[in-house]
Amino acid sequence: MPQGKIKRIVSERGFGFIATDSENDLFFHHSALQEVTIEELTEGTLVDFEIGRGPKGARAEAVRRA
Repeated sequence: MPQGKIKRIVSERGFGFIATDSENDLFFHHSALQEVTIEELTEGTLVDFEIGRGPKGARAEAVRRA
């Protein structure tokens, strides 16, 4: 499972971005979070995720703290 760090969170809109070594930054929606809420995440938090496809390209799914 890939890992990355939270790069940016826009909590009032319910989404954010994850910085990874192997990919461009990945978008995530709050509905993709597991066992954590968007309010509990901060920039720099290490997360595990799966890579899925959205209407605008790759995105993070099944996002949880590492």
